[in-house]
Amino acid sequence: MTDEFSPIGLGTMGIDDPERIAAAIEMGYRHLDTAQIYDNEEAVGEAIDRADVPRSELFVATKVWADSLAPDDVLETTAESLDELGLDTVDLLYVHRPIEDYNPEETLPAFDELRDDGRIRHVGVSNFSPEEIAVAREVLDAPIFAHQVEMHPLYDQSELLADAHRHDTHLVAYAPIAHGEVFDLPVLNDLAEVHDATEAQIALAWLVEKGAIPIPRSASDGHLRENLAAADIRLDAAAVARIDAIDREEKLFE
Repeated sequence: MTDEFSPIGLGTMGIDDPERIAAAIEMGYRHLDTAQIYDNEEAVGEAIDRADVPRSELFVATKVWADSLAPDDVLETTAESLDELGLDTVDLLYVHRPIEDYNPEETLPAFDELRDDGRIRHVGVSNFSPEEIAVAREVLDAPIFAHQVEMHPLYDQSELLADAHRHDTHLVAYAPIAHGEVFDLPVLNDLAEVHDATEAQIALAWLVEKGAIPIPRSASDGHLRENLAAADIRLDAAAVARIDAIDREEKLFE
């Protein structure tokens, strides 16, 4: 198993076809992101089994949903996730959202227990505020390996990105193309023409240049390949600054 994130991972929310996920793995995706609430862990597990890529080359992440964050529920549902995925160990387990049953003093020790027992390799958090992640760092014995948040050209997460960099935490960006909103942004239209790329590729390249790990999702082979190829696009500082300066904010997930 690897500790290295690929520059661009695969988000699987809404994808329940094992063949589609297996095809993405064989295209070159190595970081697979799922969650209990996506109800597709079994499909991800089947894809891992079908793809002609060793498990040791894959980085598999899942998340415990908010209604299962009491300590016993964390342990029970993680066992269920491992069973669905067909894995003995998951590389990264996130607290999906710090709401409902989340209590840092009670929830997070269960994640440490899972790590100590070898059922997970790394602990992550998702959708945390700077204050919430600071508390989590104080409570956890394990370092926070990754923080997953919504991030795209219409929702810059500079504060959380800086926090992640200060603490050697990966910032993983979901909804990186803003549900297609990036296609209507003049700055991205211009940069896409300059780089002979799509606006989606420019959005992904921007995230990579800023030190984030985007996890786009797609049910199209063509788009899966385009997304993966975005890692090869190099944006200079001026291009990054132009995207940073977009005067519009749109948060997609509450």
